[in-house]
Amino acid sequence: MARRGTRSSTYVRRAVRHDRHGRSERSAATGPHLPPLKNRIDSFDMTVAAAADFLRATWPDELANVRFEVGNMPMGEQEGEGVARWWTSSAERRVVLYRLPIQRLSKLHRDDELHQRMMIESCVFRATAELIGKDPWDLGPDRFNF
Repeated sequence: MARRGTRSSTYVRRAVRHDRHGRSERSAATGPHLPPLKNRIDSFDMTVAAAADFLRATWPDELANVRFEVGNMPMGEQEGEGVARWWTSSAERRVVLYRLPIQRLSKLHRDDELHQRMMIESCVFRATAELIGKDPWDLGPDRFNF
């Protein structure tokens, strides 16, 4: 007769992790069957990456070895009035876009996802145009034809 409470030899106990208060870790908010939650940081990064990929494909020679980066805020003292939205360096072949000023200080006539994405893309275009010495409208002439 088998005793109650005995485990078979194939049973493997799952590791339970505990935090410093003795509680187990929480699972992801969305779980394995749902996509991860969208947040502003990820949306900003994806929009910058998509615009940078478009510009690299359109201007491969001019944008060879250019790094597009995202920073939270510009560091140090500001030149001129206002807060910088981006910083470019021809010598370093870098474009740094500052997420917080672009997201929070941009005056949009309609505050929805499409207009926010368009604002981010326009900053990528203007910063890139500043880097390579072109007009922003020349960078993607067919992109804005509707």
